[in-house]
Amino acid sequence: MVPLVAVVSGPRAQLFACLLRLGTQQVGPLQLHTGASHAARNHYEVLVLGGGSGGITMAARMKRKVGAENVAIVEPSERHFYQPIWTLVGAGAKQLSSSGRPTASVIPSGVEWIKARVTELNPDKNCIHTDDDEKISYRYLIIALGIQLDYEKIKGLPEGFAHPKIGSNYSVKTVEKTWKALQDFKEGNAIFTFPNTPVKCAGAPQKIMYLSEAYFRKTGKRSKANIIFNTSLGAIFGVKKYADALQEIIQERNLTVNYKKNLIEVRADKQEAVFENLDKPGETQYEMLHVTPPMSPPDVLKTSPVADAAGWVDVDKETLQHRRYPNVFGIGDCTNLPTSKTAAAVAAQSGILDRTISVIMKNQTPTKKYDGYTSCPLVTGYNRVILAEFDYKAEPLETFPFDQSKERLSMYLMKADLMPFLYWNMMLRGYWGGPAFLRKLFHLGMS
Repeated sequence: MVPLVAVVSGPRAQLFACLLRLGTQQVGPLQLHTGASHAARNHYEVLVLGGGSGGITMAARMKRKVGAENVAIVEPSERHFYQPIWTLVGAGAKQLSSSGRPTASVIPSGVEWIKARVTELNPDKNCIHTDDDEKISYRYLIIALGIQLDYEKIKGLPEGFAHPKIGSNYSVKTVEKTWKALQDFKEGNAIFTFPNTPVKCAGAPQKIMYLSEAYFRKTGKRSKANIIFNTSLGAIFGVKKYADALQEIIQERNLTVNYKKNLIEVRADKQEAVFENLDKPGETQYEMLHVTPPMSPPDVLKTSPVADAAGWVDVDKETLQHRRYPNVFGIGDCTNLPTSKTAAAVAAQSGILDRTISVIMKNQTPTKKYDGYTSCPLVTGYNRVILAEFDYKAEPLETFPFDQSKERLSMYLMKADLMPFLYWNMMLRGYWGGPAFLRKLFHLGMS
């Protein structure tokens, strides 16, 4: 495979590669967390709820602030997954095994791993309860519980996944079913859905559509495939610059996009998908179906005092500090931050939250502000990506000194190979707070 630095040529690209090498040198070799060496205590200086991208990243950062022995993570799962790569797993471009590692291997060394599920939050008493009847108190609480997949809200799921020709890139249990359905496609409708709820990685439902179209072309099946994207939204993408670029691709590749259509039932035995539409509800026969499930805040948050009316953790959108409980903070998909829920957003948020907690610990007022930065590498083929980067205002906030609305091989290589490297080796160790410093360097070089 051609290395990224060979594709993105020029002095700025060389500077980028150099910075990455320096960044990896400072983190040192990976230290494995081998499990609790002693019984979990019932009080911690910093308690982190959730061992996903936000939780692990913040635990690493807090370890450097208060010491590993004063930090604990509550997380029941034995394995940790880099989920953004599942788009490529569902298209056969990556192996599922490459996306996961034991949770013990990513928890910062010395940090306590409480292998349990949170069942109750009591911020008025600075404590939480777990499913093994433990009560744990804290001085500072970081909530990073992610987002909940609600397949069961679609009639006929998840049991419908037992049938062929249906998959979903959003679950470790169903992502390989997408690739099987793609390989087994003969002729007919290939349908891709987007639900009527907030979702994580909002570009993923259409990424697999573009990859499927490319696969059909490569295997000589394109003329037999009617490719349909049924989305509950009213636009293909929320940022005009990238939406315009995607519309061109949709027209060039003869893809059908239906707006305001929401999947409500799957009759997998008959290969039928039922959609609700304000104008004309109805069912569609499919030869392949990719389902993006409805999503919601984790159940434990929905009725918690830390939640807003919709169930999301209610934080200040600039500091990530809770609006009512000053020693509680939120990061990532479980929050009500009005930006796209992505791993890139979590990276940027982690740097801001690190600074916020630092000044709160000193009884000072946070000044560093999160601008809503998020990124969505829109995979449009097996070697092309449009790198969408934007802020709270849905305005482009691009890193590189070229038009990122153009499909590029370099951006595909970054998505497929560089980003997983950054995730495992820098972000989870608390050394990657997003590309803001690169953006400044590139733009300084242009001035």
